[in-house]
Amino acid sequence: MSPRPQPEVEGVTGRRVIYALMLLAVIAPMVWRISFKERPSAMTRDIFAAIEALPPGARVVLAYDFDPASEPEMKPMGDAFSRHLALKQARIFYLTLWPLGQGEIDMVTRRLLAIEYPEYRYGTDYVNLGFMSGNEGVISVAMTDLKKGFSTDVHNASTGTGGGLPIMRGIDNLRNMDLIVDVAAGYPGLREWIQYAAVPGGIPIIGGSVAVKSPELFPYVPAQCLGILAGLKGAAEYEQLLVDRYPHLDRPESRVALERMGPQTVAHLVVMLLIIAGNVIHITRRRRGVEAA
Repeated sequence: MSPRPQPEVEGVTGRRVIYALMLLAVIAPMVWRISFKERPSAMTRDIFAAIEALPPGARVVLAYDFDPASEPEMKPMGDAFSRHLALKQARIFYLTLWPLGQGEIDMVTRRLLAIEYPEYRYGTDYVNLGFMSGNEGVISVAMTDLKKGFSTDVHNASTGTGGGLPIMRGIDNLRNMDLIVDVAAGYPGLREWIQYAAVPGGIPIIGGSVAVKSPELFPYVPAQCLGILAGLKGAAEYEQLLVDRYPHLDRPESRVALERMGPQTVAHLVVMLLIIAGNVIHITRRRRGVEAA
């Protein structure tokens, strides 16, 4: 009769099984593009309704306050906001308070708007004002004179009168905006936009945040902020509302967050099953030990 496996050997074997199951739980949904239908929260529905209610030509600031490090979590919600605003024919003013945020805006304007919405004209329907250093100081200046902080766009076209950007006509400061949307991974970000623009200017604001920062921002909802998308889950819920409302968007490039939630959902299910299995094994062994005694 072979000797009974030692506890440490059983522990190593058990860990290997768990690692293998988790690896399979993450890889399989990615290979077979497994995704699940999301049930949007009330807050996500409120955010969606706020943009859905915008009239054509509404002026909206869309701030990309994140960098490549947080791109996997933040870019899907930024792209979802861009698609929705374009569908509502809003005039979009892209800008960022993060140095690397300008590259993120370049990608959305060149790869999303230019390809998916070719009728959207640069300088008339949307503009990329780029990056300006100064954190919340930039917001404070823009509350009185937007063109002072952003005197040119990323193509060096003047934002002033006669500068060749029709979208800037009639724009003096942030108070001329109908809505502020900030997709932020940290500081400066949504908190600063709320404190230095939305509240003092009485400007409606919505936003998106990385999941770990979202609990710090929820106290601003709904009095100072209409709603916040929290991490990839929030982005997936927003994408679900978009594809339900606009079926032509039901394509891979519009379902990035939904597909990324697939591996997370399966992995969470595996963890729950392992917890249940571990407790069953523990209780069974304890009962056998009592009976043997």
